[in-house]
Amino acid sequence: MKTTSYISRQVENLKPSGIRRFFDLAAQMDDVISLGVGEPDFVTPWNFIEQSFHALEQGYTSYTENAGMIELREEISNYLSGSFQLDYDPNEQLVVTVGASQAIDLALRTVVEPGDEVIVVEPSFVAYVPIVSLAGGTPVTIQTKAEDDFKLKPEQVKEAITPKTKAIMLCNPNNPTGTFLNKEELQQLAKVIEKNDLLVLSDEIYAELTYDDNYTSFPSIEKMKERTILISGFSKAFAMTGWRLGYAAGPADIIAAMVKIHQYTMMCAPTMAQHAALEAMKNGRQSVQEMTESYKQRRNFIVSSLNEIGLSCPNPGGAFYAFPSIKETGLSSAEFAEQLLQEEQVAVVPGEVFGSGGEGYVRCSYATSIKQLDEAMERMKRFVEKRL
Repeated sequence: MKTTSYISRQVENLKPSGIRRFFDLAAQMDDVISLGVGEPDFVTPWNFIEQSFHALEQGYTSYTENAGMIELREEISNYLSGSFQLDYDPNEQLVVTVGASQAIDLALRTVVEPGDEVIVVEPSFVAYVPIVSLAGGTPVTIQTKAEDDFKLKPEQVKEAITPKTKAIMLCNPNNPTGTFLNKEELQQLAKVIEKNDLLVLSDEIYAELTYDDNYTSFPSIEKMKERTILISGFSKAFAMTGWRLGYAAGPADIIAAMVKIHQYTMMCAPTMAQHAALEAMKNGRQSVQEMTESYKQRRNFIVSSLNEIGLSCPNPGGAFYAFPSIKETGLSSAEFAEQLLQEEQVAVVPGEVFGSGGEGYVRCSYATSIKQLDEAMERMKRFVEKRL
């Protein structure tokens, strides 16, 4: 029996994650230093973990409300208000999801219809284009440029808009470049969005991990809250990747529609993870600040090291990724990543997997110890010296 004939054409045409391929290769080798994994190297803070134990001990093992525990939604609402001056009704404008990825999936399935175009800003998180396609939409990519520090320009959005354009996806700070748009830049972008009546999916999962400039959340820009679905979660800043907990905030009617899909496909986010997140919201600020300060030190080290060995690298303002140019080596990003892994046992992610605009670059995660970063830079220096 040929079971492949039962697989939908849409799924059949999806490309496997380019990141996962390098993880699989690295897993088969010894003494590999991975700069590829997009997750914190910190263990979830103990008080978060302990709270999940208490929840289990007290018998909180049932479903919660579809939208998530009201206590958690209230704390998320307080957090968004206190940190970003955003006021969301926890009863009607917030939904707790299984990671920020599910929030993105729910949002796109809620608003996209066949034929709708969704603008995706590249280099971008590898899941955006596939999720748009799975939702029935048509992804339209915009390539940001290194000479602009990979920052999206309003005129690029203008050029990409057609009568079919319904929404634009933003990742601010950006994965993989670490770039983020400041308030003035967001205001200029907002003018184009309002004029063309676009919906915005603003992925701000790295909002806490910013280092130099004052961060501005996109829906806090005038007139943008009513047309923005804010996506975030606990994975990155709170070191809770494996807990799979995220959330979306937005207009009440859109959130209600997202909850409708959520209740049929997922029911609710894991109860014990929600209790851990509740503790994170109440008593996690100090832990987040300490982790962020450590990432900043690592960022400064890896950026200066990459530039010293001849790989031009701008200083990322957020997230925990450096995105150096490898063009001087004469290798493609895939060739560079594969040869570096084979020769020096250092795993990085080729820029091409983040869209065509990422070709000529590699993503290096600095969410690992200074000791490991130091050794990785020594190995990369030997590798690059042979090619320059």
